[in-house]
Amino acid sequence: MALPTGDLDKAIDFYTALTPLVVVARFADADGESVWLSNDKQVETPFVLVLVSFNKDKGGKLGLLTPFAHIGIEVPNREDVDALAVRARELGCLHWEPRDMPDPVGYICALKDPDGNVIEISHNQQVFDTVRRLWGSADVEVES
Repeated sequence: MALPTGDLDKAIDFYTALTPLVVVARFADADGESVWLSNDKQVETPFVLVLVSFNKDKGGKLGLLTPFAHIGIEVPNREDVDALAVRARELGCLHWEPRDMPDPVGYICALKDPDGNVIEISHNQQVFDTVRRLWGSADVEVES
């Protein structure tokens, strides 16, 4: 997935502080800069988020995923949702307070990145487990 950003450094700080994503590589050319983010050392099933900051758009707020469109990230524990919500509230970027939702949604909150994109943090949504059960081997251990 690739998203534009008006401030690459702020976006990197947001994603590395409030999601499980880490910087994999950073690039620059005459048109701007970009970064690849992914789950740390998740070799078998990496998710890669590409953030791109074009020089012509620097300083703009370029959010595309709003008001409901979002990136969903499932965390292993309910407490992880609460802890991220506390941090996001402190940083002024909590979009939805933590709440229990009917199946299959689970326990969620949402954050807004520096460009205004909505990032849902969920627990017990079971997307990962469902995909593994339907398309993978239950015997295969995959890092999450």
